[in-house]
Amino acid sequence: MDKKKINEIFRRLKKANPAPTTELKYRTPFQLLIAVILSAQATDRSVNQATRELFKVAPTPQKMLALGEAGLKRYIRTIGLFNTKARNIIRTCRILLDKYNGRVPRDRKALEALPGVGRKTANVILNTAFGEPTIAVDTHIFRVANRTGLAPGKTPLAVERALLKVVPEQYKKDAHHWLILHGRYTCLARKPRCGSCVIEDLCEYPDKVYD
Repeated sequence: MDKKKINEIFRRLKKANPAPTTELKYRTPFQLLIAVILSAQATDRSVNQATRELFKVAPTPQKMLALGEAGLKRYIRTIGLFNTKARNIIRTCRILLDKYNGRVPRDRKALEALPGVGRKTANVILNTAFGEPTIAVDTHIFRVANRTGLAPGKTPLAVERALLKVVPEQYKKDAHHWLILHGRYTCLARKPRCGSCVIEDLCEYPDKVYD
């Protein structure tokens, strides 16, 4: 896909949504970190339902750690893999308090060393909490990048690297949000909504769906 077409794609996505952001509800970098850990193999809606009450009683690493695994599980048991997530979150809170004075580190290596945090989660934190131009490739972004021809790749890391190369600088900070929302609501996995897509004429997908 040529640069002119790529630039037009992001120009249109920005026009349609000038200030995109995550659909996860949070008030601090710590709360965002917890919400993103919980969101693995779960919907943002289910995470928001759980954290609505959780963050009232445990908005900080200190209070989350005080809950303990058993206490935390009572708030997140509706979320998939809640046993593993509770264990990882409690361990993460302890590390944040012991190593970082309770603050979320603004460093990829430090973030990825936290239990339950991988490259994708680290990218979300760096981008959404700290405003860095990273792109976290989830299933939606992976699909959109490959289907449209924007940044084809066989793995999430390959797609991430391709996107970082082709996305114009002025759009990089928000590219993650535009692409994930586009995949979540328009470029659906089973039946893309090509008829209502703002970049339909720029998309290189050969099997567009219009009914």
